[in-house]
Amino acid sequence: MIRVGVVGASGLAGGELIRLVTQHPDLELAFLGGSSNIGRRPAELHPGLRLELGLTVEPVTEDVADRVDVLLLATPAPVSAELAGLLADRIPAVVDLSGAFRIRTPELHDRWYPKVARRTDLADRFVYGVPELVGDRMADAALISLPGCYATAITLGLAPLTLGLGLDLGNVVVDGKSGSSGGGLQLRTADLHPLRAGAIAPYAPVGHRHAAEVGDFLGRGGRGSIGRLSMSAYGVPQVRGLLTSSYVFLDEPVDQRELQRAYLRFYKEHRFVRVRRHTETLVPVPDPQAVLGSNYCDVTVMHDEEGDRIVVLAALDNLVKGAAGQAVQAVNRRFALPEEAGLSMLPVMPA
Repeated sequence: MIRVGVVGASGLAGGELIRLVTQHPDLELAFLGGSSNIGRRPAELHPGLRLELGLTVEPVTEDVADRVDVLLLATPAPVSAELAGLLADRIPAVVDLSGAFRIRTPELHDRWYPKVARRTDLADRFVYGVPELVGDRMADAALISLPGCYATAITLGLAPLTLGLGLDLGNVVVDGKSGSSGGGLQLRTADLHPLRAGAIAPYAPVGHRHAAEVGDFLGRGGRGSIGRLSMSAYGVPQVRGLLTSSYVFLDEPVDQRELQRAYLRFYKEHRFVRVRRHTETLVPVPDPQAVLGSNYCDVTVMHDEEGDRIVVLAALDNLVKGAAGQAVQAVNRRFALPEEAGLSMLPVMPA
């Protein structure tokens, strides 16, 4: 069994990690780390997890290196940067779910994460990206940085155009909508129920750091390019799930059938990305409801002849494929386990 530690065990992503790791056939939950809930059991922190694992939340010290084979950091970016500096090269694998090491370019990192000081040498060593696109590089990787939830959806939506077809996308505009769980458990006035329920909140209408991640990553992909990528993000009245709509403006003509075939071909060997036709079900898809509780990302590509643009829709559960599920998928890749191990759950709908 592979011994797993979860730091940030009391958060939403931490709870999802506990849920997934304890159901995994090849993983053993061996350590729970945190700072604000020392001594508390998982069942106290997460009402849905009535588990007696013999574990309580502990402070994270260098001694954790003797207890785990992989450490999952579901912590704020400044904490992840500090812990990675402390534990790199002491643990066979560290997987970070925060933004501490997502953007490799120092200037771009400082712009979007000005309060996150990190070791430059570590930033260059982290393998960044979704497993579908960089999975081979995750094998035997000591340090893995996972994309944010929006960045995961956007990248999976655009990768067949850039990395697959090698297109140069001059201008991409992204519209993102996410449920309240994307903001974690921080207490903010805008997230109080009387203000959030029934609202469509434009919390980042003119910029989002996940868009910077996508541009930084795809710009180093080797095929195709993105000239400019801008994003607006909105909070919507649901708890889980997100949808990204990417609008790609091209001068050259495109064919809908060729686009569909290109996406099917690109993701043919990747179980967790489902390429869908918008009208294939009774409910138009992609719809975040159709992926909740699962590690799937549903992707649809369409050619808008009237608008002379490509429209790419991507939906996922931000706490699973956008966070904890993707972390387990990365662990599977890192330790040469079947990629679907512990992640075979189907979506729950309606939710």
